[in-house]
Amino acid sequence: MKPTIAFFAFFLLLAGTANAQEDKRFGVEFNGGLSVATQTLDDTRLNPGFGFEGLLHYRILPHAGVYAGWGWNRFGASESFAGPDVCFEETGYVFGLQFKHPLGDTRMRYALRAGGLYNHIETENAAGDILDDTGHGLGWQVAGGLELPLGENWCLLPGLKFNSLSRESGYEGIERELNHRYVSLRLGISTRF
Repeated sequence: MKPTIAFFAFFLLLAGTANAQEDKRFGVEFNGGLSVATQTLDDTRLNPGFGFEGLLHYRILPHAGVYAGWGWNRFGASESFAGPDVCFEETGYVFGLQFKHPLGDTRMRYALRAGGLYNHIETENAAGDILDDTGHGLGWQVAGGLELPLGENWCLLPGLKFNSLSRESGYEGIERELNHRYVSLRLGISTRF
């Protein structure tokens, strides 16, 4: 968790130095919402889950930029290879490219993202004990949505996101390929500076 705090502190410090610029290139975003698995996780049917992300943006060109941050998603399961009443938590880092463009003559913009994940999947029992941890590995995500202005520097962000992560689990000495794919309906807020 300490690298995550250091990561955000570095970008907030960097963003503070950018306040003197008239052209606002930095942004911070927090989003969260409902997540639904698009397939079983090693024959485990996942219940709808929820999660959130914290992201930092940097605009490189008028409509294109990069983003990076940290995310967490949790899915429960009544029955699974790890027993009854467990949950699967996917946490880690996100990074990628984004494209934002105005919708006609309005201040609204549509946003598209494509990027990578460096995440892991933890299996936890009902008491919160970690039964298995896959270790971090690479995956990918795509997302799209709208930016609805709430003032000069603030926006409301409704959107959809698709994450895909494949990791190996060695729970109780049995190797399993966990292909975790899900769609998220997200609502967020962002500010530029």
